Amino acid sequence: MKVETTDLAGVLILTPRVFADDRGFFLETYSHKAMTATGIPDVFVQDNHALSKDRGVVRGLHLQCPPVPQGKLVRCLRGAILDVAVDVRHGSPTFGRHVAIELTAANHRQLWVPPGFLHGYATLEPDTEVAYKVTGYYAPECDRAVAWNDPALAIAWPVTAAEAILSPKDKAARPLAEHPVYFRYEN
Repeated sequence: MKVETTDLAGVLILTPRVFADDRGFFLETYSHKAMTATGIPDVFVQDNHALSKDRGVVRGLHLQCPPVPQGKLVRCLRGAILDVAVDVRHGSPTFGRHVAIELTAANHRQLWVPPGFLHGYATLEPDTEVAYKVTGYYAPECDRAVAWNDPALAIAWPVTAAEAILSPKDKAARPLAEHPVYFRYEN
């Protein structure tokens, strides 16, 4: 497994070794040993799978705050997404900054988004499927959404506000500055 760091400490890009031949390919998407060697927690409690029928679906920006925070290991099974993580750990030297990575079915890359970061993505192709492992069970009382197009975050999304296909929750999301402190930075 190739592990790349990003400009946000703790957010990692993971690319598995792909063994391809004329039949197709084989790859290992998760290995307890490999993940713990990178510092990614060794316990995932839930797997999620989402289908977005259209290009321009935006899911996010979301997080789960304490006492049930979630880390996410995200990959694209079909199609392509622009996957985004935003640091919302107050006191962090990278607070409010983001990384945006293209995950596709063809590149097999995965993004590790630890607790303390918003997560969201936009589909780049129709019929895109995304799967992600999480470190905490879904807890609706801890679920939060920040406006995907918050100008203070300066995310270069591949869709305009007029093109974006959003859930009611994401349409109603407020900018980050209107949210309380959910996470504090600790070295």
